[in-house]
Amino acid sequence: MILTIAIFLFVIVYAALKFKVELHKFQQNSYRNERFWKFLKGGDLFSKIRIAEFFSLLIACAGLFFEEKFPYFLAPFALILLYYVYYNKTYKPKVKFNFTARAKRLYFTTFGLFFVIGELGFLFSKSENAALLTTLGFTVFSFLMLMLSNIVLKPVENHINNWYINDAKRILSEHKDLIIVGITGSYGKTSTKHFLEKILSEKYNVLMTPGSFNTTMGVVRTIREYLKPTHQVFICEMGAKQINDIKEICDIVHPTIGILSSVAEQHLDTFKNIENVRKTKFELIDSLPDDGLAILNGDYEIIKNTPKYKPTEYFSTDNDTNDYSAKNIKFSPQGTDFELYHFNEKIADLSTPLLGIYNISNIISAVVCALRLGLTLQQIKFGVHKLQAVEHRMEIKAGPNGVVIIDDAFNSNPKGAKMALEILSQFTDCKRIIITPGIIELADRADYYNGELGKQIAAAADFAILVGKEQTKAIYDGLKSANYPEDKIYIATGLQDAATFAYSQATSGDVILFENDLPDYH
Repeated sequence: MILTIAIFLFVIVYAALKFKVELHKFQQNSYRNERFWKFLKGGDLFSKIRIAEFFSLLIACAGLFFEEKFPYFLAPFALILLYYVYYNKTYKPKVKFNFTARAKRLYFTTFGLFFVIGELGFLFSKSENAALLTTLGFTVFSFLMLMLSNIVLKPVENHINNWYINDAKRILSEHKDLIIVGITGSYGKTSTKHFLEKILSEKYNVLMTPGSFNTTMGVVRTIREYLKPTHQVFICEMGAKQINDIKEICDIVHPTIGILSSVAEQHLDTFKNIENVRKTKFELIDSLPDDGLAILNGDYEIIKNTPKYKPTEYFSTDNDTNDYSAKNIKFSPQGTDFELYHFNEKIADLSTPLLGIYNISNIISAVVCALRLGLTLQQIKFGVHKLQAVEHRMEIKAGPNGVVIIDDAFNSNPKGAKMALEILSQFTDCKRIIITPGIIELADRADYYNGELGKQIAAAADFAILVGKEQTKAIYDGLKSANYPEDKIYIATGLQDAATFAYSQATSGDVILFENDLPDYH
């Protein structure tokens, strides 16, 4: 009896810890069952801790069947504890768990169901051991409990969300003169948001969505918690992983200017194809009023070939047939200098401490918006000159022992990775090392793009450190197809292992590029 109670208490403590970790992953999948299930099937469903838990359940069943509690029950729970400690140490998400009101409701509902199921197991069996086994079983399959709780709470969450959305609409209706700029794109939107905020601040009091608040409820929260009567411009970043995500945000904020930074093959696990990506990104342009302005990246054929049906300005870094373009781009250790043209007329010489052609592209789109909103060229020059790299996006840092770090770890994509490697290749007087787990969320195009990434690494880096053997196989194959030396490739078990090995190979003045990271929920 005492042993059974002790084990039962252990299960409760373990369940409380595990539910929190599981909930974090669920939160990073936007509290959507279908996304969470896809994530689980992508590898987490068969992780070491789940396998350990499953075998512990089998051992517990055997213990009940043979009626020998002591060895059969203590062993599996020791195994669970061992793997939980291991798993907890290796689970290092980029974004910390945010125990929001919604997360708390989901957590305690899941725990409530957990207790109810345990009680039902006891009532139907009249056996403490059977109740314990039932409780253990549902701990092992906690992800199903979480998804069930989400279904149970859906009417409640819809009601709460609608109240928050209507309150945000009410607040916006009280800011009649507020200028609202929407920004979206497969990539580049966060950098563009930061650049635009810095430039517009030369004239206006500006609010932008903070961090990664680019979902519907993130935008709503920004409006309700941060928007003040003194704000003159609201810059709203709009993210999407499926059709209608951007339309949902636009129906709340009603932007008058829309910036589309890119349309590319990203999040294909949910979008399925590039055409769905294009349609979703253009939901921002569709929402603009007839007298609004669409600022579109003319370097993408899929954008340029979409019929123009509203006032539009195209920008480019390599095509002077667009409305605005950059010419004579010159990179140096101090940053980048370039000339801005409006068709064939040079309108400004601009200088920024940032590197990377895609940063120049994002800057141009922000400049076009600033011109629309009445900033002078002098104000724009000051703003561009003061720009700083956005965290984890081509951010230059000082590493240990004089090593130079290029941190491009946030959400890599094929074009961005290629441009980062082009910059790495320009460091010719030092050893160039890349650390990468590859490019993710590309569905059936992942092997192709990661194979191409391997070939690009071969041309730009002196040493390639690949994070994870299975997920980087396509990169490895790309490297070998380019005759990259085997002794210049290292397969790391994790980011810490990769960094430790990289620093052991680098000396003062060498450059290490961190290209992409695993998603927050890995």
